[in-house]
Amino acid sequence: MSNHAAVPFLRRKSTVLAGAVGAVAALGAGVTLSNVFAAAPATPAAPAAKTAPKVVLPTANATFDYQIGGAYTPAKGVTAVSRDRSAKPAKGLYNVCYINAFQAQPDALDWWQKNHPDLILRDKDKRPVVDEDWNEALLDTSTADKRTRLAKVVGEWVDGCAKSGFQAVEPDNLDSYERSGGLLTKAHNAAFAKLLAARAHAAGLAVGQKNTVDMLSDRTKIGFDFAVAEECGEYNECGDYAKAYANRVFVIEYQDGGFSRACAGFGAKLGIVQRDLDVAPRGSGDYVFRTC
Repeated sequence: MSNHAAVPFLRRKSTVLAGAVGAVAALGAGVTLSNVFAAAPATPAAPAAKTAPKVVLPTANATFDYQIGGAYTPAKGVTAVSRDRSAKPAKGLYNVCYINAFQAQPDALDWWQKNHPDLILRDKDKRPVVDEDWNEALLDTSTADKRTRLAKVVGEWVDGCAKSGFQAVEPDNLDSYERSGGLLTKAHNAAFAKLLAARAHAAGLAVGQKNTVDMLSDRTKIGFDFAVAEECGEYNECGDYAKAYANRVFVIEYQDGGFSRACAGFGAKLGIVQRDLDVAPRGSGDYVFRTC
């Protein structure tokens, strides 16, 4: 079992996603993901499907900045950033697009309740199951039908990342099953992640495994290409991610001790950054940005 299950985990996520949520309201029901990705036969009326864009993987030991709390001009020498899907990519850098794929942002819960109420995970009293740390309702990945329907919504966000010019995507809260009170399993979330990975690859995006060291053994089956690991130095997990992904790992530490340990053990191999807990933009009072 992951250390994160026993120790409060300092995952960070953006607070501004409401503008992008409205775009999914026009999605209709019907076609399954397997049909979406199936190549149609070439006919005069229906030409062959276009070849998927090439997926570009991040390089190992990139100088990385985690900007999901608000975009700003990267420091000199930074070669890769992660930004919220509502932000624009940083010109000339390797850009990872953050999406909250397994939980509902607080300002988006009303939209989910109105449009897809049965895709919110509910307890025996029909109340939404909530991640108390971030006040986010969990999305229900427990059946194939629900996963397919969720993938239509979240898949639009993935496509939006590609259209905006990102090279990769990091679906957050892969570990939501640990907060589900036993209503979700690792297998449920792995199956949903596999749908998202297929969607991302079809759009030409690499897919990052966000945290959840317990999922490393499933990485190939799911389709993950690299990792985004928060506090692996704090919890002595950086080596696990480094080995699994040939050092294609972006590490975010929030505490001085975790940052020091990550740099001492992996500073020459992985892209490691220390950020403030609120991942605030440069210029704010709490802003912290350090690299090894």
